[in-house]
Amino acid sequence: MVQRVDVTGADGVRLAAWEFADPPEGHEDATGTAAGTGGPGGALLLHGLMGRASHWASTARWLSGRHRAVALDQRGHGRSDKPERGPYTREAYVADAEAVIEQLGLAPVTLIGHSMGALTAWQLAAKRPDLVRALVISDMRASALGAASQREWRDWFHAWPVPFATLADVRKWFGEDDPWVERPTAARGEFFAEVMTERADGWRPVFSRGQMLMARETWVHDAHWEELAQVRCPTLVVRGLDGELGRAEAHEMVRVLPRGQYAEVTDAGHLAHYDRPDAWRAAIEPFLDAVSRS
Repeated sequence: MVQRVDVTGADGVRLAAWEFADPPEGHEDATGTAAGTGGPGGALLLHGLMGRASHWASTARWLSGRHRAVALDQRGHGRSDKPERGPYTREAYVADAEAVIEQLGLAPVTLIGHSMGALTAWQLAAKRPDLVRALVISDMRASALGAASQREWRDWFHAWPVPFATLADVRKWFGEDDPWVERPTAARGEFFAEVMTERADGWRPVFSRGQMLMARETWVHDAHWEELAQVRCPTLVVRGLDGELGRAEAHEMVRVLPRGQYAEVTDAGHLAHYDRPDAWRAAIEPFLDAVSRS
């Protein structure tokens, strides 16, 4: 079962959160049902730039056996609000995640973030250690990416052949024809098919590419090592062997983290949790088991 729960984020932005499986008896959600106390806390899953909560479905259903599992459509994404001018700042994304945890009673929460969502997760863990029990960082770099990276993304967005005539065209372009694809990847095509919606002229992304650039602009020019060092909870840094986070940087992140650990997913790229769900779960399960016993 998947249940939508609306939450109010920073600046009154309406956020769509998705709860997988029935909430444990006694928990309070945004609709005002009974509040629970104690227990292992919940799990909040944060997608990356351009993603949506549904990309976490496999992981969230698996987690629901041990946690109250909630995936969030972050502002500008999925079915959450997309204010024209934002803000799409780091502060806004962190405040949104903080609001979800508090309004849904998920603390002490296990935060699992991918890419941009991982950065939001560790920034929140640094800001509010009282809310966070454990953290999983998937394929997000702590180093600055720089202005050239932002220009490359802008050019890539302009290259999208939108509107797409069919979802099959979406899958083919993002899985095979996209010049950013080094090898054909069906999972990547499916990933982008999930963030398209049908309009009168064809299929277009549910998000604004301009807003995505606005969001990305707020983190690519800066390094985030200092905030990483402030994370006090147990933290697992996970990378796909063909992902964007290199092994050397991942190990340096583990070294900087006061309680850092490392895991990798073989035969996976940036979307390890999506294109290799079984291997992804195997990589993070020992960490989650250890946290639950602590």
